[in-house]
Amino acid sequence: MKIEVLGSGCARCNQLEKDVINALAELDIAADVAKVKDISKIMAYKVMSTPALVIDGQVKIAGRVPSKKELHSLIKEAAQ
Repeated sequence: MKIEVLGSGCARCNQLEKDVINALAELDIAADVAKVKDISKIMAYKVMSTPALVIDGQVKIAGRVPSKKELHSLIKEAAQ
């Protein structure tokens, strides 16, 4: 599984990255996590507001930080 956190480095973007890493540890799921700050790469996903969460090439969330429960759900769903 490949997870990308799209964002310029704002506080919410950094929070989402930390939350993803924590969720993976709590769920005991292995994944490659990458932080994408390049605007052209972010625009390639057609994301207009950050932070955004991309799992295996699909934008799951944009413009907000998900709740812990929602994040766990998205990761578990992708891991199946």
